[in-house]
Amino acid sequence: MLGTIVNVIAITLGSVVGLLLTTRLRKDIAKSIQDAMSLAVIVIGVMSAVKMTMPLLVVISLAVGTLVGELIGIDNGLNKFAKKVDARFSGGNFSKGFITASLVYCVGAMAIYGSIESGLSGNHETLYIKSTLDGVTSIIFASSLGIGVLFSAIPVFLYQGGITLLASLLSPLLSDAVIINMSAIGGILIIGIGLNILGVTKIKLANMIPALFIPIIYFLF
Repeated sequence: MLGTIVNVIAITLGSVVGLLLTTRLRKDIAKSIQDAMSLAVIVIGVMSAVKMTMPLLVVISLAVGTLVGELIGIDNGLNKFAKKVDARFSGGNFSKGFITASLVYCVGAMAIYGSIESGLSGNHETLYIKSTLDGVTSIIFASSLGIGVLFSAIPVFLYQGGITLLASLLSPLLSDAVIINMSAIGGILIIGIGLNILGVTKIKLANMIPALFIPIIYFLF
């Protein structure tokens, strides 16, 4: 859990710094930085996606996972939660910051692999690297998207912490093929995140999160 705790602290501190810079950054500068980060996010997603070894499994996982997410209503649930908290803050930008940052920090390859590595071997190096990246990113996100970015530390703790705790129990199922294809799916979602931030698309990416875990079920059976 140490790697996840460090990650949460980095996001929290970065968000605080970003919020302090909000009033000092011109809107056009903040927008330009946000666009630059969006492009970087897309590149990171592509780097993970191209490593897939079973394209058909990835396609099926996205289809089935999205169906599950739609039936559960993950996106609606997140939005309802965000709107409740949003009412307590001025600016009306909580939902976008919370959901965007939560997805960016949770569905990437480093979040999955780093949490598994941390749980299986106690090696937190990957999560330490992710913490550095997330800390810098949260400064930019918080300065342009607001206080919702700060609260994204909560799902990061629950998501990565949960994977870390379950890793030892799932170790027989987590072959290299599983991890690679889970990471590829995460990379595709990351690409969608970058496009959403740029305003090119309005994909309900939260509903696609269950797709990340379909490869485990596939290789189990």
